[in-house]
Amino acid sequence: MQILTENPNRDYPLGYFAELFKCAKSSVSEDIKLIRSAMDTAGYGYVETTSGSKGGVRYVPYISDERALQVLTKIKTMLEEPDRQIGGDILYTSDIMFSPELSRGAAEIFAKHFASTEADFVITVEAKGISVAGFTAEMLHLPLVVIRRETLVSDGPTLSINFFSGSNDRFQKMSLSKRAVKPGTRAIIIDDYMHGGGSIKGIEDMLYEFGARSAGVGVVIAAGKEWLEESSDRYPLIYMNESPDGIRFEINPRI
Repeated sequence: MQILTENPNRDYPLGYFAELFKCAKSSVSEDIKLIRSAMDTAGYGYVETTSGSKGGVRYVPYISDERALQVLTKIKTMLEEPDRQIGGDILYTSDIMFSPELSRGAAEIFAKHFASTEADFVITVEAKGISVAGFTAEMLHLPLVVIRRETLVSDGPTLSINFFSGSNDRFQKMSLSKRAVKPGTRAIIIDDYMHGGGSIKGIEDMLYEFGARSAGVGVVIAAGKEWLEESSDRYPLIYMNESPDGIRFEINPRI
């Protein structure tokens, strides 16, 4: 069970466990039934099996509606702390985005939502979205690609584009190694914060330059929600709206 849960969405032939534990495949099958029953009962995910001579098993993470609501309520409560706003419209979110508990919880929601997209990799732009994107990639058993703000010698030849950042109200640059993305592939875009969608548009433009495309977009916090509701492939967890009384937060009712 530990091997399965530490390697979500990875297929293992029953022969792998039979050899590992020096037992018959039939014994492994009986153990898998017990594990599947325990997972279903506890709500920690589910175990998929395939029959036949090459039958196998894999663990698929799953977050219940109740658990998802608990995670997002905790994030919302932290965002509403009086000292969270550090100047203008800027919010301090590093402690949220880099919390293993919260970033993993957000990733579980994204993994559940994007499980059927058949994407080839997860992509994000540094820096605060990396933790959530990394956990999402792990649960979907996909590679993680990180777009950099500045190029590194270790990246080799890179492709760079300029994009307009709504949160910073200025043009910025993003760069990606030419070895990172293959033509014809599909990516799940994950980001921590979206204000106007400039960085998301930049990532989509970057994918286009590589001959790849987006399979869906997940963001933890989105400023405003009117234009997002028009696009079903956008999946924010929490909306941030400004009002005369200050900034208010709302959990996405679709979750």
